[in-house]
Amino acid sequence: MNPRFGPGPEAGRRYTRRAGAYGVLWRGGQVLLTHQLEPWPEFQLPGGGIDPGESPVQALHREVYEETGWRIAAPRRMGTFRRFTYMPEYDLWAEKVCMIYLAFPVRPLGPPTEPGHSAHWADPYEAAEIVGNDGDAEFVARAIRWLA
Repeated sequence: MNPRFGPGPEAGRRYTRRAGAYGVLWRGGQVLLTHQLEPWPEFQLPGGGIDPGESPVQALHREVYEETGWRIAAPRRMGTFRRFTYMPEYDLWAEKVCMIYLAFPVRPLGPPTEPGHSAHWADPYEAAEIVGNDGDAEFVARAIRWLA
């Protein structure tokens, strides 16, 4: 069973399972994050939902590009966690199944194409402190133990 971070499901509420792929993106001792303005300002690991017909790695490449403007290489799966949350942009209560990959940004292609997103480099210890959920923070901490 995948560990859960954050509050558990609310009794009586229906949740839609939503799988996603996210990256701890490490380069030169720094981590590339995305900052999302809506529905509230938040630093996040770049990534998102897996579209029908897409593999998790394909989704990771697409989402990283959309949210940061970077291409990545050598994604390696670190693990998976779950969290229960409301996603106002979809008006959806979701059980998010977050597959986390370690990958390496290799080339910027331009600014993020996803509206409201911007790319930011952070010291890994700072990244673990500022990401918006405890699961993301845990996987940044794991990457620090592996790479720092």
